[in-house]
Amino acid sequence: MTPAVSPDAFAPLAVESSTPLYRQLYARVRASIAAGDLAPGDRVPSARALAKELGVARGTIELAYELLTSEGYLLARGQAGTVIHPALRAAEAAAPAAVAPPETPAASTQDALWRPAQLLPFQLGVPAMDAFPRKLWARLGARYLRGMQAADLDYPPPHGLPALRSAIASYLQVARGIDCGAHQVFITTGYRASLQLAALTVMQAGDRAWVEDPGYPPTRQLLRESGLLPVPVPVDAQGLMVERGLALAPDAKVVTVTPAHQSPLSMSLSLPRRHALLEWAAAQGAWVVEDDYDGEYRYASRPLPALASLDRHGRVLYAGTFSKVLFPGIRLAYLVVPQAQVAAFERVGRIFFAAATPAITQAIVADFMAEGHFSRHIQRMRKLYAERRAAAIVALERGLEGRLRTEPQPGGMHLVLRLPGERSDQPLAEKLLAHGMAVQPMSGWWASERRDSALLMSFTNSTAAQAERLGILIRQSL
Repeated sequence: MTPAVSPDAFAPLAVESSTPLYRQLYARVRASIAAGDLAPGDRVPSARALAKELGVARGTIELAYELLTSEGYLLARGQAGTVIHPALRAAEAAAPAAVAPPETPAASTQDALWRPAQLLPFQLGVPAMDAFPRKLWARLGARYLRGMQAADLDYPPPHGLPALRSAIASYLQVARGIDCGAHQVFITTGYRASLQLAALTVMQAGDRAWVEDPGYPPTRQLLRESGLLPVPVPVDAQGLMVERGLALAPDAKVVTVTPAHQSPLSMSLSLPRRHALLEWAAAQGAWVVEDDYDGEYRYASRPLPALASLDRHGRVLYAGTFSKVLFPGIRLAYLVVPQAQVAAFERVGRIFFAAATPAITQAIVADFMAEGHFSRHIQRMRKLYAERRAAAIVALERGLEGRLRTEPQPGGMHLVLRLPGERSDQPLAEKLLAHGMAVQPMSGWWASERRDSALLMSFTNSTAAQAERLGILIRQSL
């Protein structure tokens, strides 16, 4: 079969335009599908051939194809080539404007599943709000306000308050085994900001990036928007399959990984694979972004040391957050970078991320940590979550009456409930949302064509009665 060439879709790109070349090609292909010039099943030119024809880098074509594939417009068929997705109807691809804007999806049911309008039981990523020490927090805040000086009204230091950076470094040395100094800690407003800072500082457009499959969807989106090419790498019971990554993209320059508790399946990256990943990164000159979003919460044994604690070649960028251990509204996270990269991160951070988090928030967290409240809070939450996890499993399975079983893991903040046969998780999640229960459909976490159905549900902010009710609703829907 010869490729179906559409003059509009594959005409020369406007190099002088402010719109990135890959976005121009992406927009043209979508427009050609909408106009019927490219029909379902039509084969598109290979990235190599089209790059040569248009006189652009192959990575530019691959990035556009990757984005179109992730959105369901293209289907990669290996040696058979890439085609317009056979299941696609022209009406599904509304013609975009000549210059496609950045992806900003309108509010939808899927958005509501990710971020409900109000806090709901089983919502992912939400700690036990009812157990947060609000009175202690208020006292620390009042003390800071009473002692404010004129200098405290100025912009905070661009990379974070020294007291907070020092407190984080001290905590990580003890709790996560990371040998770092305060100057290696950069304060950000969240994991996405940390990843963006890393992308601007040490990553290059066109680089391939291993991502876990299934894995946290915003990671893939942010990497694509930064010009990188995400490569889905499957996971198994030992976490990221490093050998599959080597087979799929041995030339990758970035890997994002959740080694403590894989997101969303919650298994831990095994020690042999940790060593293999670090050895590959050192040999390849690649960067490992360790997303340690809930590493403190392990119930079968002590928390595992961070992957960064094993790094001897300065290749790991360690991303931590306070959203999961304190509360989401704090909008405070941090990135720990290797000693050799501090100057580069300072330069980029000063330009793009200066003073992003209010000084008062940083100061309160610094005191909260320095006075020992943070460590005690983590210990209390670990005990509380172990109790709530056990109660949720019993109550959920009681409501299910043996129809389904959860997949408890040794750590994490949520449970995985596999669905039988070909049952789709999206409609079921939407139905449960209508009943005020914010579970996540796991199908949306896959980057490849695989779409195993399962429900992801937090146990940190729900009761046993709610878990039993959830089980009953699921059973009645099967």
